[in-house]
Amino acid sequence: MDKFFKISERGSSVRTEIVGGVTTFFAMAYIIFVNPQMLSQTGMDYSGVLLATCISAAIGCLLTALLANAPFAQAPGMGLNAFFTFTVCFGMGYTWQEALAIVLLSGILFLIIAVSPLRSKIISSIPGFLKSAISAGIGLFIAFIGILNVSLVGFGGGVPALQFLVDDGAGNMVANTAGILAIIGLLITAILMAYKVKGAIVIGIIVTAIIGFPMGETHLPESITMAGISLGSVAFKMDFGGVMAKGILPLITAVISFTLVDCFDTVGTLIGTAKNAGMTDKHGNLPGGDRALIADAVATCCGACLGTSTVTTFVESSTGISEGARTGLHSIVVGVLFLLACLLAPVAGIIPSAATAPALIIVGVLMLKGAVEVNWSDFEEACPAFLTIAMMPFAYSISDGIGFGFISYSIIKLARGKAKDVPVLVYIISVLFIAKYILTSV
Repeated sequence: MDKFFKISERGSSVRTEIVGGVTTFFAMAYIIFVNPQMLSQTGMDYSGVLLATCISAAIGCLLTALLANAPFAQAPGMGLNAFFTFTVCFGMGYTWQEALAIVLLSGILFLIIAVSPLRSKIISSIPGFLKSAISAGIGLFIAFIGILNVSLVGFGGGVPALQFLVDDGAGNMVANTAGILAIIGLLITAILMAYKVKGAIVIGIIVTAIIGFPMGETHLPESITMAGISLGSVAFKMDFGGVMAKGILPLITAVISFTLVDCFDTVGTLIGTAKNAGMTDKHGNLPGGDRALIADAVATCCGACLGTSTVTTFVESSTGISEGARTGLHSIVVGVLFLLACLLAPVAGIIPSAATAPALIIVGVLMLKGAVEVNWSDFEEACPAFLTIAMMPFAYSISDGIGFGFISYSIIKLARGKAKDVPVLVYIISVLFIAKYILTSV
């Protein structure tokens, strides 16, 4: 094992790798509960998605370990699952079966990019501030979803407003216990995060769910059994015929959006985390980073077949790396723990949306830090970055945020006589979004 993973060579030990893997797993274990709740809103089976989440995460982790020997963990990504649910399904009108087909196509495209010379050119062609703005915008969008999931903000009066009282369906105004529980959970999780408690988010979910029992928000299942829980309800359900019937342009924009977000998330996590841990070479590159991208792309394809949204590399891997993990053994440990987590399927339904809403808000807080990478004093950057960030929650669409950011950046640069400053890929993506908006408006 030491020779295969080069553990001693990288200044680590088997114990350190195992401790790091356990630490990373608990830091990202919230996805086991959050992803099924997110995707089940499209009509997908909750338990089936949970199994797909755990198995696809295990596949991604094992591939990263064996192909790249790198201490990074993978699972269906936050933001990407929101894009799947709220933009592709609710916004663009695709069924979840068609959305899975789009995820598979985006995974194949990402795989082609990862194994070709196009990889470095595409990654470097997108301005850094737009990458940061996309990350920040997704964070704000995810937090907004968490707030809306518990009706903490409502639009009953025509404008958004806080709701501590809600209609019980019979015309009576009652306390918004889901919203109140979410606030309690948010404060608990925030305090744990401030104290740098390992696994703060998943601890916050569990504690909030327990508090939800006396508040009437958390309920025990009638029986705890694995009977009837399988992948059969979501696995290999991709509908390519339905996708094609809705037109080629919406398909292209959805596939490109999935691929861009996954690509930026993965590359940013790999390089940023590795650089902070001193794992990059003298050129700032991560040894084996290209193979980690391949593992990510293959895991996305597998995840689509199993029945979940795009698999990506989790920034929470940094928690295990901070414990000293430096090899793929760390990722093996995370993958095995995700497989064992499949046993949670019979009881995972206990977790109410009020317990996962704080997790969405906290993840939004963590992602919003990307906004500091924008030069807000330069309006040529500031306006496109703002539109990217603002349009995601305001238009309730990650895709529209990307579109408005790219289009505004291209037009402003053209108007300023700086057309050559804009990469060709940015122009291509901008034209695709403009064509999509025109065709969907006539």
